[in-house]
Amino acid sequence: MPDARLDPIDRKILSELQADGRMTNVELAKRVGISAPPCLRRVRTLEEQGLIRGYHAEVNARDLGFEVQVFVMVGLESQAQVELAAFEERCRDWPLVRECHMLNGEVDFILKCVAPDLSSFQAFLTDELLTTRNVASVKTSLVIRAAKDEPGVPFEVMEDRLSRTA
Repeated sequence: MPDARLDPIDRKILSELQADGRMTNVELAKRVGISAPPCLRRVRTLEEQGLIRGYHAEVNARDLGFEVQVFVMVGLESQAQVELAAFEERCRDWPLVRECHMLNGEVDFILKCVAPDLSSFQAFLTDELLTTRNVASVKTSLVIRAAKDEPGVPFEVMEDRLSRTA
């Protein structure tokens, strides 16, 4: 169930900022139907609560020369907590790894990697990932194209659930 601290205005603020984090506070206030000072207070509260973790620009990786995107499935020899944490820490140090998710199932982690070209990714794979302690298996899938890449959460689903429970 969605966080009870959030009223409809907070949820609308989050939805609007997720869609466009660069809008001014005045524009945001207008879109959510409140004046600018309370809007700014609400945004700061949402930031303090950790519901807004930051703001960033969505860059075009391919246009910036990162032609290769790969999903990497990693199996570890040991799933002891200390080993899982060590692998996660190692992933944070690799610039080509943009996302690291621990999974339940056949593989322990899935990594989303970007690289300028296949030889750069291969060097990372053979020199870094495959030589990492506790890595037992690695399977890779090269991305051909993305059909959908939406950040954040679907606020419309939350609103629909809330309207059915009210």
